[in-house]
Amino acid sequence: MKYYLYNSRANNGIKPNVPAGTELVDAVGIDYPAYLAGLNADDEVVLVGGDGTVNYFINAVKGVEIKNNIYLFGCGTGNDFLTDIGKAPEQEVLLNPYLEKLPTVYVNGLEKLFINNMGFGIDGYCCEVADKIKETNPQEKINYSGIAIKGLLFHFKPCHAEVTVDGTKYEFDNVWIAPTMKGKYYGGGMDMAPDQDRFSNKLTVVVYHCKSKIKALMAFPSIFKGEHLAKTDIVKVFTGNEINVKFSRPCAAQIDGETVLNVSEYTAVQPE
Repeated sequence: MKYYLYNSRANNGIKPNVPAGTELVDAVGIDYPAYLAGLNADDEVVLVGGDGTVNYFINAVKGVEIKNNIYLFGCGTGNDFLTDIGKAPEQEVLLNPYLEKLPTVYVNGLEKLFINNMGFGIDGYCCEVADKIKETNPQEKINYSGIAIKGLLFHFKPCHAEVTVDGTKYEFDNVWIAPTMKGKYYGGGMDMAPDQDRFSNKLTVVVYHCKSKIKALMAFPSIFKGEHLAKTDIVKVFTGNEINVKFSRPCAAQIDGETVLNVSEYTAVQPE
């Protein structure tokens, strides 16, 4: 049997259409380890959603041996994982090969796996603002690019940052973004780390630093095509197994698009 698991609290509670002969399951409140343990050997599970759905799943089953085929049917608002592996939404993609040796981030007492990235800076600010918009108007389409531009110009203040990669420390002033990437993409299609291989035993941290707001704003669109790496005066890239980023003041951060508030420091570790 193939089971389609969906979030009844998302998409106005609209149930997805599933093929005949399969079963639709409301995943709200589900105990994933117990659920997987109750499956037959030839049963298959399809997660219906986006990056947030995958993130929730990988953390819910952390330490659990997955014996069944797990698929993703991408229909969420964020599909950077699918973009990274070259797949389009609304098709079933086997997840199992991508669930091994995932990195862990330690932040504000949390210990979480991530599938795409750990973001820190104006990306976290964008998620914080988006959450506030959704609270007042759940149906409003979020324009993350617009939020980022306003943040660059008016609201977000860059920080001094200490970035430590496998024990070597670097310091930067006027840091706007300092995400650690497992995949290439985040933020709805931004090619932040074009050279990152998600099957590599290394993570990539990208430091976007610039004193001039106007220059930072003018260079920002280049991230969508991965062309920002050529701007070596304001973009620095490092790879390593353990990455620590420390900001001079607390900012919002995000883990695969999920907001974490009041963050001053995080450490991301990729198992070898």
